[in-house]
Amino acid sequence: MSSRAIATLVEIMESLPETLQDRVVEHLREYILKSNITVPVNPDGKLEIPAEIEAQLKPGDRYAVTVTGDSIVFEKVAGFDWEELRRRRESLPLDPNPMTMEEICEVVREVRREKRLERESQP
Repeated sequence: MSSRAIATLVEIMESLPETLQDRVVEHLREYILKSNITVPVNPDGKLEIPAEIEAQLKPGDRYAVTVTGDSIVFEKVAGFDWEELRRRRESLPLDPNPMTMEEICEVVREVRREKRLERESQP
């Protein structure tokens, strides 16, 4: 956490009555404990994932696994499935007013102009 974030947190805590400070600390402690889940490893080397976490996993989801030192980090990876896109497109009704290639190109040029102006306006 940056020192600025810590300073902000200290300011907020100091502005609260002492009884409320204790409650906030307890809520933070619970939040942090819920965010850090301890997972045992089976004798066969597989992780035991808690049921509440496993219920959130969907078939087909992809996760990047990073192993560093004493930690293992799972991050959901945005996947793209061309077949799924094709199925979704085929299930949609036909567009009564499809865009022409020229209109599509103009939209792309407009988005690029906006992005370029955003980049130029940033310090």
